[in-house]
Amino acid sequence: MPFRLTRQLTPEALVGRGHTMVQKKWLRFKVICLCLTFLLLGYSHNTEAALKSGATGGGVYDLQSRLAALGYGVGDVDGFFGGNTLAALELFQQDQGLVPDGVAGEQTLQKLENATSRVQVASRGMSSRDLSFKIIDKSKRYIGVPYVFGGDNPSGFDCSGFVQYVLAKEGIKVPRTADLQYGIGMSVSKNNLQPGDLVFFSTYLPGPSHVGIYTGGGQFINAQSSKGVAIASLSTKYWDTRYIGAKRILR
Repeated sequence: MPFRLTRQLTPEALVGRGHTMVQKKWLRFKVICLCLTFLLLGYSHNTEAALKSGATGGGVYDLQSRLAALGYGVGDVDGFFGGNTLAALELFQQDQGLVPDGVAGEQTLQKLENATSRVQVASRGMSSRDLSFKIIDKSKRYIGVPYVFGGDNPSGFDCSGFVQYVLAKEGIKVPRTADLQYGIGMSVSKNNLQPGDLVFFSTYLPGPSHVGIYTGGGQFINAQSSKGVAIASLSTKYWDTRYIGAKRILR
């Protein structure tokens, strides 16, 4: 029978080998945990940085507050990323030359941090009073233009399309719809209305669904379905009972 040399492991050696194996397993476990931690941190950072439709929480609340402060109508600042927030964010991105994808990523958030209000008097050296009367004078040129739902040009206007068009002629950008326009500017009481203020009404939908431009003397100019662009009185029963507030955008 051939002689075979075998290594005899003492109990001490067996303990040493077991200890080494435990150390290696523990090291592998720590490496795996460390990798998972970095992955989760990266995921958390990306989740916080990119806010999109359907998101909720403090990040969305801050986003809405900043957009509203810049003059973008977000509706209620409630921490829920809904349709109004999406429309306001896309409009902001468009104004900033970004892709209007409706996602508040790192680049968009940086722009928000450094942006100035979009509701500004564009005519340098002109007082807000002078500008308001210039806007009113220009708006009266469209009296008689027919009402067209969704219309935003002199061939036909709806209420918010008319307001947006007239203000844009003086370099003042406002959102497209009445409810979003209601989210900009400074609220003013009915007793303190000044020419150029936007006046809002609840008509075919609850909330701000109609808008016009206050012209002074208790009157406003608007695009209404029955008459097209026309001047109306705030004191008539129809408008008085539907009046919900006013916003000042010229300061």
